[in-house]
Amino acid sequence: MASEETGHPTRRLVAILAADVVGYSRLMAADESGTLTRLKRQLAELIEPLIASHRGRVVKTTGDGLLVEFGSANDALRCAIEWQRRISKCEAAVAEDQRMAFRIGINLGDVIVDGGDVFGDGVNVAARLEALADPGGVVISASLHEQIRGKFDVGFVDGGERSLKNIPRPVRVFAVIIDGGAAASAGPTTASASPLYDRPSIAVLPFTNMSGDPEQEYFADGMVDDIITTLSRFPELFVIARNSSFVYKGRPVDVGQVARELGVRYVLEGSVRKSGSRVRISGQLIDTASRAHLWADRFEGTLEDVFELQDHVAERVVGELLPSILKAEIERAKRKAPASLAAYDCFLRALPLFAAETGEAEAVRLVEEALRLDPKFARAHAMLAHLNEQRYRDRGNENRDDAKAAAERHARAAIAYGWDDGWALAHAGFVLAIPVKDVAASRTALDRAVFLNPNSAVALTFRSIVRATTGDPRGGIEDAEGALRLSPRDPFAYSSEIALSVAYFDLADYRRASLHARRALDLKPDFVPARAALAISALARGDRTEAAAEVKWFEERFAAPPGVVLSGIVDVLPPSPVYDKWQAALREVGQPANQ
Repeated sequence: MASEETGHPTRRLVAILAADVVGYSRLMAADESGTLTRLKRQLAELIEPLIASHRGRVVKTTGDGLLVEFGSANDALRCAIEWQRRISKCEAAVAEDQRMAFRIGINLGDVIVDGGDVFGDGVNVAARLEALADPGGVVISASLHEQIRGKFDVGFVDGGERSLKNIPRPVRVFAVIIDGGAAASAGPTTASASPLYDRPSIAVLPFTNMSGDPEQEYFADGMVDDIITTLSRFPELFVIARNSSFVYKGRPVDVGQVARELGVRYVLEGSVRKSGSRVRISGQLIDTASRAHLWADRFEGTLEDVFELQDHVAERVVGELLPSILKAEIERAKRKAPASLAAYDCFLRALPLFAAETGEAEAVRLVEEALRLDPKFARAHAMLAHLNEQRYRDRGNENRDDAKAAAERHARAAIAYGWDDGWALAHAGFVLAIPVKDVAASRTALDRAVFLNPNSAVALTFRSIVRATTGDPRGGIEDAEGALRLSPRDPFAYSSEIALSVAYFDLADYRRASLHARRALDLKPDFVPARAALAISALARGDRTEAAAEVKWFEERFAAPPGVVLSGIVDVLPPSPVYDKWQAALREVGQPANQ
């Protein structure tokens, strides 16, 4: 519509609804005439009257979709919710593979109106939101959510900021949970399965106060607050905010109900029981789709320092939860058909191969596929950087220079795209220190990773190695001990132990250096740096028998003395005064440092 005074296009703030039929091409291929007839009937008898009753205007149709303008955000969302409810009811008797379902996206924005059509970013955002929605679901922008908040009896799940195609700025999005799910046929896990949720989602319910003492409510609530806050630091998790979780306080709750109303895959529930000065805290993690208990544990302590106890339990709970959730997500990704894998699924499938240092070729293939699907996926870049770092460490690899260049390229991409992702920064920072030898950039990335998530054992472990080997032994000790405290049963704890061995050797505490080298070997008997650390620490303590035994291990395993083997290790490490000391110690027993 043009201005009556000037005849030029006008601007106005409106709610734009974009909708299309899911799988329309497939439906048409199966039954062209029947599909077209059904769509026309639904438009004429159901959708268009519904739009009119909510004071909307159909701007245009696109064969399988519509663009609708509303003067009110409330009218737009009420129309969308009723639209999906009616379509779901109408199609309930149709075979599942033949059902017609719509995706809907709604945005509140400024548009240009010209000749009855509308244009601009406000329209484009609505179209991109529609693509994020589940079949039978509705996704809205933050601008619209702000206008309708508190006025509807449906749930909303915050999907965070999303980069939308051809939209210059990230848009914060919300999924609408209608009648327990985005689609009637999808069941309670619809929201979690949506492309909108590229992370596992969890709600931490209020812990039950079993003490019979109302004054202990503050402790139980504080415990949950700490756990939510700590979990929220991990970008791989989508954590429901406290205000939403605490809606369930003081009432019996079914986890399936929580899943439907909050749109989460996992629920953590627990209890607190106080007896005298002692307190017992129990918790259990539930997969809401299968109702399986993935993890359960209990913790005990005294109330002498209540806040320290809360922090300790929060750290322990989170340290146990994350591996359990990650394991469940990896298994879920493995069960998906290859054609349906998203970038995050590919990353999850590659993760166990990467962690076990086996199946490198398959891990590379999966993570490269993740980057094909999402070229800005920071974690995929970080993993590929680390895989190339492993290739570079293989001195038998004829393409070491190419591997080093790829490691650096992907590490820097991970930092560029993942400045708010501690996992990506930790792995990228480690790679920059090892083959690239850019210690300054490495420390910047690792410091940022720890700042983002002080409870990340991965970030602390990598930073401990870099600090211990680049002249900051006390910092290395602090980080390594922190990583071991956060993840005491970590299969990769040998990395923290070797960092401690290196740091204590640098501080001339050779007894502790030997102790931690042995602990590293207990976890990984063929760990070459730990063997070398034990040899030189034994020598420094005057125990030539133990040193000789380690020298013999190198000669039998590699047909070479440790000095020769170690020179290959040092070749891929940043310049380090610690390793200069190691080389000198090996020369002291007549073993050549370089050949």
